[in-house]
Amino acid sequence: MKYLLVLLVIGVAVAWLAGARRRDLGARRGAGGSRERARRPGAEPATMLACAHCGVHLPQPDALFDAAGRPYCSEAHRLGGPR
Repeated sequence: MKYLLVLLVIGVAVAWLAGARRRDLGARRGAGGSRERARRPGAEPATMLACAHCGVHLPQPDALFDAAGRPYCSEAHRLGGPR
């Protein structure tokens, strides 16, 4: 019976420490997490565009455009032109 009680106390202590660690890690991440970033007021979703060369989707502010206005994911693909 004594060993069962010791085992129970150790189990409770480990569970308590694991919970405290989890809470601490969550507090450190703070507003940097993707869930928090998505909930910010005023954060508008970016329009996604497909690269004219490879078809990869990327946000409009990150796209590079050629003279005809086609979006590209990188300078190399812009120079390579559409497929």
